[in-house]
This record gives sequence, C-alpha cells and structure tokens, in this order.
Amino acid sequence: MAIDADRRLLLVHAHPDDETINNGATMARYAAEGAHVTLITCTRGELGEVIPPELGHLAADQDDTLGDHRVGELAAAMAALGVTDHRFLDEVPVEGLPPARYRDSGMAWGPDGRAVAAPDTRPGAFALADLDDAAARLAAVVREVRPQAVVTYEPGGGYGHPDHVQAHRVTMRAVELAALDGGPGGPAWEVPKVYWVVIPERAARAALAALSAAGENPFEGQFEPDGPLPTMFTPDELVTSMIDGAPWRQAKVAALRAHATQIAVDGPFFALSNGVGQPLLVTEHYRLVHGVPGAATDADGRESDLFA
Repeated sequence: MAIDADRRLLLVHAHPDDETINNGATMARYAAEGAHVTLITCTRGELGEVIPPELGHLAADQDDTLGDHRVGELAAAMAALGVTDHRFLDEVPVEGLPPARYRDSGMAWGPDGRAVAAPDTRPGAFALADLDDAAARLAAVVREVRPQAVVTYEPGGGYGHPDHVQAHRVTMRAVELAALDGGPGGPAWEVPKVYWVVIPERAARAALAALSAAGENPFEGQFEPDGPLPTMFTPDELVTSMIDGAPWRQAKVAALRAHATQIAVDGPFFALSNGVGQPLLVTEHYRLVHGVPGAATDADGRESDLFA
C-alpha cells in the first residue's frame, strides 16, 4: 500500500470496540484532517458477551460465529470514523512465519475487580501467542506505514484483560524490531512518538466520589474514591496529552452504536455487558512514553496534538 499522507497514526487494539471506546474521537479527528490512520486489531473478539437478546444466538457456542459478526461491526465503526486502513494482526504476511489465527483469550474477574486470565484459555489464544512472532507481524506494518505516532494500552492493559496486556507487549516489541535493519515490510523505521491510552486519576476519583456520595457507585467494594484503581487511571502528572474530540462526538457515537453486540448507547452514556453506565468521553487522554512532547496547550500543561 502506497501511503502519501504527511501525518500517519498507528493504533493497536485487542478486540473490536476497544478502538472506539478508547480512541474513537482521536481517530475521527485525524482521519477528517487528512492524516493516514491505521488500526491493527489483534483478535476478532470471539468470546465477547452479547448484549441484545435478539443477537444472543451469536454467542451460543465458541466457534467463529460471533467473531465473524464482529468483523462486520468493526468495518461499520471504521466507516463511521472515516478510517479506511484497518487490518487484523494475524492476517499480516511475514515471510518465514507460519499462518496464524489469534483468538480472543477470554478472561475472568479477579477478587479485586480486575480482569485475570480465564481458567480455560484455549489453544490459539492471543495471550498465548509467541511474542516475537506477533511483534514481527506488527513491525512489518510499522515499517510499511512509517507512523510518526503509535498508540496502544499501558502495561496493565487498562483493566487487566490478558489480550490487552499482550497487545501492549507486542506493540512495544514491534516498535523495537521495526527500528532494526533487515526486517520485513520495508526499510527500518524508528517511531518518533509512542503513546499509552490513559485516564487522569484525579478525574476518575472525583467521579467515584460523586457517585459514592449519591449512593450510586456501581463499583462499590471494588473501586473507591480513595482506594486502588485500575491501571488505566494514571496520576495526573504522568498524563502528557489530550485530544478534544468534541467536534467528532457524533462520529464516535455512531461507531459505538456499530458495535451493537458489545455496547449499548443511551444519550451521554454507554454500557458494556455488565450494564454499568459510563460517561461517553470525547476528550481522550494519553501518556507519551517515547519521544518529545509538543508545546503545552491546555491549562494542565498537556499537548493537544499527537503529531506535535
């Protein structure tokens, strides 16, 4: 694929819908501005929990029925965001590597409210994939696209899902491999900026405090205003970047609605299969972990352009 755009952004996510929840406004903004946005999805989300009763038959077994359906949902979401370059990681050809099929690893909930590995993780699960093989596939895309910015999860995978954690590991290794001479996909490419998706801790604690005061904290006993939080909630001083996605709110909403098996949207809120309402955020935050930040442009001293 010949890529002529001056600005190129590569995002790596574990399952269909993760990209829209975390980065939908960011993707829509840069696509609208003419940047080349590439999304790599590591699995097809075969083990997701289906929300609408009329689609319940898709989760009746553990074959590829739900995964195939979610491929279509993802295509619709990308159309809503204006993203035309989307690929599944296991479909990236690399000479010398055997064909692969990375499947949803599933998960279980640990006693602290964080996700842990499922007790019956199946062969072929992405969480069990060889790290360097998966990273070699992604590195080939990095060499081809030559992104100035790469986005993925922080080391804890947000809330601990094994596929999110693996996506983080694969991405960081791929950035290393892409910078070496002699690999597939084209000349070596050193990614100028690498970002992790995060949410500022102060805002999260304030929201939990308000919910607790109203007696409506859905995470009571797991996540309290003054207690430990999932790793996606990051100390404010480590949050380096924010994207104001307000002009692209409707694009993000449309993309969320496209993921109908996994997400229910109701006004300014959305919910996953647990039925817990979450605010539909269009301001998206990042932590720059490699590269030089652009000039601070908001009151908290954060850059507002991932390409700055």
